[in-house]
Amino acid sequence: MRPTAEPLRPAAAAALAAVSPPPAASPGCAPLHPSDELVSRLHFDAREGHIWLNDQRMLLLHNSAMGVLRRELIEGLGRDQARGLITRMGYHCGAHDAELARKLRRHLSPAEGVEVGPQLHMLEGVARVEKVRLEVDEEAGHFLGEFIWHGSAEAESHVQAYGIVGHTACWQQTGYASGFVSGFMGRPVVFRELQCRAQGAPHCLIVGRPAEAGEADQADPGLASLRADSLSLGVAAPLPASGPAAAAELLADARVVGVSAGFNAVCHMVRRAAGTRATVLFLGESGVGKEVLAQALHRISPRGSGPQPGPFVAVNCAAIPDELVESELFGVDKGGFTGAQASRPGRFERAHGGTLFLDEIGILGWTAQGKLLRALQEREVERVGGTQTVKVDVRVVAATNLDLKAEVAAGRFREDLYYRLNVLPVRVPPLRERREDIPVFMNHFLHQFNRRDGRQVTGFTGRAIDALLSYHWPGNIRELENLVERGVVLASDGGAIDVTHLFLGDEAHSSQWLALQRDGSLRQHGVGAANDPALPGTPASTDPAAGPQDAARAHLAGQVQALLSGQAGARGALALDHLEAELVRSAMAATGGNQSAAARLLGLSRAQLIYRLKKE
Repeated sequence: MRPTAEPLRPAAAAALAAVSPPPAASPGCAPLHPSDELVSRLHFDAREGHIWLNDQRMLLLHNSAMGVLRRELIEGLGRDQARGLITRMGYHCGAHDAELARKLRRHLSPAEGVEVGPQLHMLEGVARVEKVRLEVDEEAGHFLGEFIWHGSAEAESHVQAYGIVGHTACWQQTGYASGFVSGFMGRPVVFRELQCRAQGAPHCLIVGRPAEAGEADQADPGLASLRADSLSLGVAAPLPASGPAAAAELLADARVVGVSAGFNAVCHMVRRAAGTRATVLFLGESGVGKEVLAQALHRISPRGSGPQPGPFVAVNCAAIPDELVESELFGVDKGGFTGAQASRPGRFERAHGGTLFLDEIGILGWTAQGKLLRALQEREVERVGGTQTVKVDVRVVAATNLDLKAEVAAGRFREDLYYRLNVLPVRVPPLRERREDIPVFMNHFLHQFNRRDGRQVTGFTGRAIDALLSYHWPGNIRELENLVERGVVLASDGGAIDVTHLFLGDEAHSSQWLALQRDGSLRQHGVGAANDPALPGTPASTDPAAGPQDAARAHLAGQVQALLSGQAGARGALALDHLEAELVRSAMAATGGNQSAAARLLGLSRAQLIYRLKKE
């Protein structure tokens, strides 16, 4: 392998020099430059060895080092898999940068907000960007973006390793553009590179359009690169043409979508388990899609895809009364108990040759747990009231939202059963930990319910996109599905879903996304936020719903303003310790508990902030 500091080979250098663009902007293109506000959000802390872009930690890396990584991936995985991995890495970076753009969007038009992405690309040293064409309509769900990259760092590193090639090479950058615009638009947008400097073109050219459900071509290289595993349909899942039967048939497949790192890791685990008979235990909060993943596991396993596919049988242990659990799982012989007029096979027997999915396994009673343990060990069951054992060939997949270790410690769950089930635990992350997937689900559910109900809701307003992307999602994907369905019902045909169609008061949605600024746009709630009516000098809130803490903060703000204006004591004595503690609490709240980011807001070192936190 060549040293990372090696300069361009003469042939590659000559090729790049021959196609180098002029410094002036291309005809018909609008040059973009990072705004002063964006530049001001880039911070270097040489003492701590940190670089920050707003609240995200950054790194300075040699471009040649990225070239070495690229070559190792291509040679080790093959070009297609390497392209997918690098594209998904870029998508993740773009989705995170979109969070910064959403914070700025209240000051910008939708098109100007999208342009923050190319400006960040330039600020991060990727390329010089020119806008050829940009059409943005969030509410109509329309996007068309065409950009030129001059001096692409990624193309340069690819040419250094391979010379001029016959394919496009800016994989990380196109992934970044897709992730950024998807996170900003609230729906999947896929960028494709039409020409690349690595091909000998004078510059790189990309075009981005929405990846619409029902129209997605899974063979498209841009979409295929965002799929970490064939188990997942990536950012867009094709919907059935028509008919409730077709919709029901594809429902499970259509839901297995996502592009986040956490989701992709789960897909890889499911893929590894599919070819075995190992018991799989899905762990995660309610609504994260454990049953959908269990169905996918069955579908790609020999039991679901073999010459004689077996059944997938699901049972929700929490929905069955304790006295009926055993008969449901293991069956009952005629006369086995009062009212048993006929023999009936249980779920184990019905799942013979296939997969049995036991949801909410932690709810099972102690007696049923003992019989389940025997069934797992011996692969045989005995019906209630019966005397004969029945051999079963069943792959068991279980799921729970409980901490089974804690349940074992509390004496509510058998330890031997826990170890029998815990052969291959797969943790499914909650939706708030995989926010890159929210636009994917928003788009999919919108199209699904439009198709089901014959509606023509076009998309989401900017306010609704901000609200959905910032919501805590205690109910995870199931809650998101319900909210989008509600929005489709309440929004007008030809119109867009707004915040008022989604949050009707029963959801614990943070007020910081529903409060209004003076110009009518949404603002973040909290002392010191930009354009916050509670800034020092404003009167205490008269809102009857305001709590004691809000009133105390408003009073403290008034004291500060009175002191600064030379009216010392006009609103009572100011306790400096109280002010400092309130500032620390507000900074921690504003940064989501990130101590380093809060310290930067306050002009402190992290150690100084921690000292003040311990004083409280």
